[in-house]
Amino acid sequence: MHGTAAAADMVIYARDVKLALGDGAARVEILKGVDLQVARGERLAILGPSGSGKSSLMAVLSGLESATGGTIRVAGADIVGLSEDQLAEARRGRIGIVLQAFHLIPTMTALENVAIPLELAGHADPFTEARRELEAVGLGHRVTHYPTQLSGGEQQRVALARALAVRPALIFADEPTGNLDAATGDAVVALLMRRLAETGATLVLITHDQELAAHCSRVIRMRDGMIVADSLVDAETVA
Repeated sequence: MHGTAAAADMVIYARDVKLALGDGAARVEILKGVDLQVARGERLAILGPSGSGKSSLMAVLSGLESATGGTIRVAGADIVGLSEDQLAEARRGRIGIVLQAFHLIPTMTALENVAIPLELAGHADPFTEARRELEAVGLGHRVTHYPTQLSGGEQQRVALARALAVRPALIFADEPTGNLDAATGDAVVALLMRRLAETGATLVLITHDQELAAHCSRVIRMRDGMIVADSLVDAETVA
């Protein structure tokens, strides 16, 4: 699908994407001309060891960091050359992000954490919608709890509810089970895949774990800032 899908169906179109840090002799090339297209509805895993560039690729594709060069179009928005404020605006409503460290606001309840993106997007009743999202991830009974009162698995489920609340076209998940034990991680991944099926969001999963990558329908492998392999996963092996 990724080689033949029409351009209109591409949630991500990236061409010759580069990222460099530092100047002069200290300049380090992080991404070295990455080309990537991701079709609507795909579940893509970006697999590679630490230092391969996979998290940097996610950062530039999601607008968390500005690429040094190339073309990036994500969910209909061109994001190369934008300021931080413009990148934040481009992400809003288009992109949801789930990170290893949860990044919940500690002074806010689970309900408030999930309501934030809904409020920013101008939804009329963000708290009712946030409660509905928490119920969908099995946390309807924990809406008034603060992050420190929740287990790691519960915090990641809150983060997942927050990412999906505004129904973005695209979800980035960077090592979403990295801070969880195996059983809890498996449960979170199963929940993530179920919610993606229910909401229709496209997934880009960043991981070094081949077992986690096997939940996706397509896997690309990175090494030294470049994509070195791109393959579809046998549907029978996708969890």
